[in-house]
Amino acid sequence: MATVAPCYIIDPSDKYRPDHKGEEQFRNYEEGEFIDRVKRTYYEMHTKQSVESVTNKVEYWTTFDHMEMTILEAVEALNALVDESDPDIGLPNAIHAFQTAERIRHAHPDLDWFHLTGLIHDLGKVMALWGEPQCFVVGDTFPVGCAFSDKIVFGRKSFENNPDINNPLYNTKLGMYAENCGLDKVLMSWGHDEYLYRVLLNHEKCSLPQEALYMVRFHSFYPWHTGKDYNYLCNEQDMKMTPWITEFNKFDLYSKSEVIPDIESLIPYYQSLIDKYVPGKLKW
Repeated sequence: MATVAPCYIIDPSDKYRPDHKGEEQFRNYEEGEFIDRVKRTYYEMHTKQSVESVTNKVEYWTTFDHMEMTILEAVEALNALVDESDPDIGLPNAIHAFQTAERIRHAHPDLDWFHLTGLIHDLGKVMALWGEPQCFVVGDTFPVGCAFSDKIVFGRKSFENNPDINNPLYNTKLGMYAENCGLDKVLMSWGHDEYLYRVLLNHEKCSLPQEALYMVRFHSFYPWHTGKDYNYLCNEQDMKMTPWITEFNKFDLYSKSEVIPDIESLIPYYQSLIDKYVPGKLKW
């Protein structure tokens, strides 16, 4: 089992404060300060994420014997991580977690489970701190085992070296799936969404509602909830949950240019939510 040295919330000094940006400036994958890093990460992801590799990652990470941590310990650990797929900002993920949570809290003051979902949504990225390459941790997600959509970042051309691209079992519209089978039966590319979702399911004391679990599992599935593709794989329940994911993503994406909150003063509130919905140490 891995060990992590004590890690404390970073003091959000001015060097971590992004310039204010308009909404149209987010998710720009054509130019910007981080574009070379972002493109390299996505091309590696789209080359390596296949049915075989994803299946192997699922088997490896769902043994849940890599670490035992509380939610807040996992948040603190993300001080050490900058997402290499993010074109908008170079902030440590722990700061982004509180930014997202606080924007949700302001807009939905009565939905405390929603506030906590904002805080924890990226915690699956701890895999990168334990040696997993970021191409299997960060970025937008997509189904494997069927044709890759042009709505995926950098399009189909970025998959030209993927081993599944010429496999007749996987390169048709439905591939290995039945129409409207439901996303629960779809093998998604491996990353932080799917990992955290499975960690939460494995935690007997987790009482977050289904809406929260959908947000965790599919918030990075942009080709679906924003690109409006892959509906042919969805069932009625998936479509019912789509508005919740769309609502969540407004805060996940556009919180990145907001003023950083006073994190230390917020910890008692979020600890109370953790105690309510996801108490104790989780197996990662």
